[in-house]
Amino acid sequence: MELLAKDIDIRIGKKEIVKNISILVKKQQFVGLIGPNGCGKSTLLKSIYKSLVPQKGTVFLDDLNVLKANEKKVSQKLGVVGQFNEMSFDFTVQQMVMLGRTPHKKLLEADKQEDFVIVEEALKRTNLLDYKNRQFLSLSGGEKQRVILARTIAQQPKFMILDEPTNHLDIRYQIEILSCVKDLNIGVLAALHDLEMAAHYCDYLYAIKNGEVFAHGTPEMVLTSDTIEALYGVKCQTYINPVTKGLGFAYCI
Repeated sequence: MELLAKDIDIRIGKKEIVKNISILVKKQQFVGLIGPNGCGKSTLLKSIYKSLVPQKGTVFLDDLNVLKANEKKVSQKLGVVGQFNEMSFDFTVQQMVMLGRTPHKKLLEADKQEDFVIVEEALKRTNLLDYKNRQFLSLSGGEKQRVILARTIAQQPKFMILDEPTNHLDIRYQIEILSCVKDLNIGVLAALHDLEMAAHYCDYLYAIKNGEVFAHGTPEMVLTSDTIEALYGVKCQTYINPVTKGLGFAYCI
């Protein structure tokens, strides 16, 4: 599916957080949002997945008007993996992932064999088969995040939003989560802090500064020394990583 968020404005109180931003994610494209803390990345994403109501703008997934469609219809096509997944009640990992099937069921409809097959496949994709009978609250932060990803995969979305999903995770879990999402071959819009991860996984980037699009293009076009200094206020030298053959960054404050 193709996502088009057009002319999005968001105000919280008297402060304008997102200023007339437009984002396009083509079919099966992995698009990243980068920028400093507080620049509006997560606020923009929340408006796209209907957690916040923008003052102005439209969001379409192909011909589905996301902002006007009901939540169940949107959830059948759009999945979200966020950065905070704390809960005050407990489920097993399998039960948590089964919640991803909710948008495809009628009220109080029982789980079917098809649902268990889909959940099993989602657990397999995220390397969680051995965890399925564990309690969710007993897991580490990285393991919990993989469960949330598995739940979203079980939802069988045609498009996925990642709202800073790898924050506070070590490098192994960052790679596992982003590689798994990339392998789904669906459209993805992700807010990311790690520029090397953004360079490696994203096909296209939007750099956000003070609630506006500061630059956009391929990682090679956007992740320049000048743009990074303008966004983050640090001097940076880019280079080709000899191992990954992708962009690397050396910083100097």
